Amino acid sequence: MSDVLENLARVLEARKEADPETSYVASLHAKGLNKILEKVGEECTETLLAAKDTERSGETRELIGETADLWFHSLVMLSHLGLGPDDILDELARRFDLSGLEEKASRSR
Repeated sequence: MSDVLENLARVLEARKEADPETSYVASLHAKGLNKILEKVGEECTETLLAAKDTERSGETRELIGETADLWFHSLVMLSHLGLGPDDILDELARRFDLSGLEEKASRSR
């Protein structure tokens, strides 16, 4: 699973330097963080709506697609800020043996 994220992270880094006229990722970087955040927000909303549709219909294809779009744009955001999927995976690994309630309580101190 992490191979896909690693490969995607490499592609996203390379596309930062691409021509914004020919690369969607480069065009997002050229437009700046606010445009990238707008896309993350848009994809988040579409994911939420797809989840509601999935609950009603049982059909998961749209939810999977929208979640992939959300992850993709979140990775573009991280890349723009000098981070990558390993940073998130490391944090998730750190939390693995904590209960969710303990982890949440540790953030509020």
